[in-house]
This record gives sequence, C-alpha cells and structure tokens, in this order.
Amino acid sequence: MFDLHRLRLLRELKHRGTLAAVAAALSYAPSSVSQQLSQLETEVGVPLLEPVGRRVRLTAQAEILVAHTEALLERMERAEADIAASLTDLSGTLRIASFQTAALALVPAALDLLRERHPHLRVHVTHREPEKALPALLARDFDLVLAEEYPGNPGLRPAELHQEDLLDDPLYLALPKSARMPDTDGPAAALRALPDVPWVMEPEGTAARHWAVTLCRDAGFEPDVRFETTDLLLHERLVEQDHAAAFLPGLVRTDRPPRVSLRRLPHPRRVFTVVRQGRTRHPAVLACRDALRHAVTSRSGSADAAGARPAACRPGPPGQSSS
Repeated sequence: MFDLHRLRLLRELKHRGTLAAVAAALSYAPSSVSQQLSQLETEVGVPLLEPVGRRVRLTAQAEILVAHTEALLERMERAEADIAASLTDLSGTLRIASFQTAALALVPAALDLLRERHPHLRVHVTHREPEKALPALLARDFDLVLAEEYPGNPGLRPAELHQEDLLDDPLYLALPKSARMPDTDGPAAALRALPDVPWVMEPEGTAARHWAVTLCRDAGFEPDVRFETTDLLLHERLVEQDHAAAFLPGLVRTDRPPRVSLRRLPHPRRVFTVVRQGRTRHPAVLACRDALRHAVTSRSGSADAAGARPAACRPGPPGQSSS
C-alpha cells in the first residue's frame, strides 16, 4: 500500500512546481522532501520524476498517482465535513482569500454575522487576487476564495472546484474632468471619444486588464496605459485628480457620492465563491457563504449599492468554463 503522506508530497509538487516551494509551504527541508519522494518511487516501482533543466516534472505514472490522491483527499475532506456537521458548536479555522473590492464591501459585514452566529469559529482573511488565489485553493492554502469574472472573459475551472454565484456587479466607465465627451450619454460613444486619454488599469496578466484592453480595442483604439495597479481605490483617485480614465466596478463605491463622471456599461462582472468539492458541505463553508449572501442583500438594499444585484444561486457543473 502506498504511503498517503508521500502521495500528498507528490501532489504538492504537482501544484507548487518545485521541491523548494513544497518544502517552504510545508516547513520541511528540501532534502527531506526529495528523500520522501525517492522512497515513494521505490514503493511504486517506476520513476515518478524526470529532470527538466534545473527542475523536475512528473512522469505519466506520477500524474496517475496524483489523480487518485486528489480523490482520496476529497473523500477525507468530506469526512471532515461530516464530523463537523455532527457537532453542535462550529469551531476551527476558516481560511478565506478575497480580491480587494469584495474584501472592502462584503467581507466585514460577513465577518460581523459569523462572529455573532459562530463565536468559536476563527476566520483568517487574506487579500489575494483570483489569478493567484484559485491555484492556492487547489493547493489547499485556502478553504474559500472570493473571485470575479469579467464579461466575455471566462477562465477554466477545474473539476475539483465548486463555484457558487454571489452577485452581478455593474461596471462603469469613469471619466476624467478634462475628457471631451460627445452629447450622447451612452458608454460606447463615450469610450470611442477617449483614444488620446491616459488610462489606469490593472497589471498585465489579470482578467480585468484583458477585458479592459479588449473593450478599448473594440472601440477602435489602443489604450495609453500609464498607471498599473490592482488597487481600485487608487484607480478612482487618479480619475478624480484628472490623471486618467478607468473602468470601475460597483463594489468600489462607498457611501459618499461619486466624485467622477460614471457611464454604466451594459454587462456586469460576476462575483462568486469557490471551494474544493470536498468542502462544499462543511458547516464553516456553508456558514460563510450564507453570511456573504446576507452581506450582498444588505448592500443591495442600501444607497451605496451602485446597482449591484444578488445573483441567483447557480452553482455550475464541474469542469464548466468559469473563473
């Protein structure tokens, strides 16, 4: 029988890429990780790793073992969920990763509700953009991720993950004061009038950047991106100070009146929660998703909701394209 601990190390290598990354994540010495994987090769009787330059990659047989290990770990997580559900008091630690605007607009209200309902549940929140948070969720660094999907920009969702929609968040074209706008109020016409205006956008490689650049190109110009940051509050400030145009989501809005001219775009972004399939019925995950839905409902009924609408509970089937 194969050693489960060593199988988990092989799985960690699959997700983290290097022996050094596995060792750092698990607080092991790299030599210890290498020794354990060598022992696993002896148990299995075939090579599991092959050198590629200074790194190693998994062989076809190692990939088979990782697939079975994923199934074993999912079953173990379901067992943990069943044990937790059998108890009257919800405790332990729930690790959440959230992108900035959801962390600002939704997470504090959800934390209030969780503290009130489950005072013994310890919630740990990390600011992490979806591009990095979702791979970390697969690697079991988090239990729940708040993620986003921009119009026309779906990402791949592995079968090991379960997605549940949270809200449709409206998107706006934010205009600097110096921009010369046409008489029409339509966002398409306003966008076409901005070929020479500086822009602030999220960094290259993010879904938000790809969507924004595509929108500008469809309007007939290449955006002059002079400012790059994931901080959408800074996006808003640069527009307010007449330094750039930007695309802003509704969740970035606070209870103060907008200080910039906004043109609402026709399609919203989707905000959703993602967990591993084995954690979907865990009481802590259920409680957190419920608290987040309450936060969305409370926000949508307030003056600062900026048009955000709670999404119907639409968990997509495993493997369907999504973020």
